Amino acid sequence: MIEPDFAKDNGLVPAIAQDYETKDILMLAYMNREAWLKTLETGKATYWSRSRKQLWLKGETSGNVQMVKEILIDCDEDTILLKVEQVGGAACHMGYRSCFFRRLKNGQVDIVSEKVFNEEDVYK
Repeated sequence: MIEPDFAKDNGLVPAIAQDYETKDILMLAYMNREAWLKTLETGKATYWSRSRKQLWLKGETSGNVQMVKEILIDCDEDTILLKVEQVGGAACHMGYRSCFFRRLKNGQVDIVSEKVFNEEDVYK
């Protein structure tokens, strides 16, 4: 079985989460081999938290889990694309559907999405 090349970049590879149906890019996180294996085992997106230095099941606090529908690995075997069902409607810890909710245009930043939840209510 093919798997990402975890020998590069301190054992971490970027993992892009994309909505399986709409094709919207939801977020970018990182996986180590342990997160990769846990994702394969459970069918739920599991990442490596670089700040907490531990495995992170997406949605373990918020309930906004990502059910993996398809996995693709790039040609260099150092980036993962997860096509997911975003349960709960929000991938972003700030309460937005996607982490990419800000658009830079003509030197101005616009919010291009509405919040699904208030992060202060979820992450106490």
